[in-house]
Amino acid sequence: MNFSVVKVFALSLFLTTGLVAFAQNPIVQTQYTADPAPMVYNGKVYLYTSHDEDNSTWFVMNDWKLYTTEDMVNWTDHGAVASYKVFSWAKGDAWAIQCIERNGKFYLYAPVTSKENNQPAIGVAVSDSPFGPFIDPLGKPLAQLNFGDIDPTVFIDDDKQAYLYWGNPLLKYVTLNEDMISFNGEINKVPMVEASFGKREGNTERPTLYEEGPWLYKRNDLYYLLWAGGPLPEHIGYSTSKSPLGPWKYEGTIMPAEGGSFTNHPSLIDYKGKTYFFYHNGALPKGGGFNRSVAVDELEFNKDGTIKPLKMGNGIQKSLVSVNPYILNQAETIAWSKDFKASQNQEVGVFITAKKSGAYSQVKSVDFGKDGAKKFTARVGTTHNAPINMEIRIDGLDGKLLGTVKIPRTGGNDRWSFVNTNVTDLTSVHDLYFIVNGKVETDLMYFDYWKFTK
Repeated sequence: MNFSVVKVFALSLFLTTGLVAFAQNPIVQTQYTADPAPMVYNGKVYLYTSHDEDNSTWFVMNDWKLYTTEDMVNWTDHGAVASYKVFSWAKGDAWAIQCIERNGKFYLYAPVTSKENNQPAIGVAVSDSPFGPFIDPLGKPLAQLNFGDIDPTVFIDDDKQAYLYWGNPLLKYVTLNEDMISFNGEINKVPMVEASFGKREGNTERPTLYEEGPWLYKRNDLYYLLWAGGPLPEHIGYSTSKSPLGPWKYEGTIMPAEGGSFTNHPSLIDYKGKTYFFYHNGALPKGGGFNRSVAVDELEFNKDGTIKPLKMGNGIQKSLVSVNPYILNQAETIAWSKDFKASQNQEVGVFITAKKSGAYSQVKSVDFGKDGAKKFTARVGTTHNAPINMEIRIDGLDGKLLGTVKIPRTGGNDRWSFVNTNVTDLTSVHDLYFIVNGKVETDLMYFDYWKFTK
């Protein structure tokens, strides 16, 4: 999340063009997401993101989204798990967060704008579940110095000591107490020197490359501090240290400035034997610097511990595990989609809406087993009387047609109906496609969940 907007409008052509989407990146296509903050918990990746509102011309961000995966390809949308309204003292701006688990509780560190002085501050909210609800135990900011208190990153070391870093254009940190909602001593400022963060040419106010978006990571007793670097558009740089408190040594660039957004925001996790690097870009249609999208690629290290540089890529192509079609699967579990939009209500939680005829969603690596599936069932709805149908295909948009279901008029996304069709000769592992067609201009159908029966 970028709080510095110097030369933003000079970059307007850069940030509004948008890029053609990559094969599996961005990982969410049903809405705009930014500032990825992944957490590995109980064998699953929980990805918290900020949320750019549609058609934004500024950082209009009101809540935080959660996506989960076990295979790094199909992501399930759990909707908004918190908003800036969690903090009674905040007036808005749900920017880049990070959530971490400790002793069965989940701590969400968030930058929001304070009502008191109209400046950003760091708050902390707590939940008994990674899905929320989150509450503010303090009723006030955890930390606030002045302009630039954004982008918190939290890290718990092997000795159980926790650290919180944040800041733009300065980098600050505190050593958290065991309760994770307080700290001892003063807020510390990291020396912004060339040896730690490289040299920014021709800028006396920001002498180093560091801009914002810090992320702490540890590997083989070496600490890594990833960050977004200037000048705009941002690249991703990193520094290393033998201590979580520095001093930091500048190591170079991980990812160059690219991708249709003038900001970027890094994060790094280990999961099932591999290391994954998350970032954001403007690759979705109508995307740009204020309508961003989260992406992920695998990251590798050199023998000396330095990071192999990478460019924005095609994402993760191969699922780590297969999807079970014989249990209830949410329609918002998606590997790739086009012209579907995610929504949320009290009746069913998160669901997706086909915005245009030809809209489709894909689920990768669905394992139908040896015995095979016999029947398909889905919960759907529409407001239209005109004929609308959904095709179920495998292995491509023009792949084998398993069946077609007609979408009944239910009257709204708070009213739903079940549809089903028989299928034959469906065994082994396939990519599954849902394709919606109809002579309607917009909002053809609502899609909540699906399953197959043996």
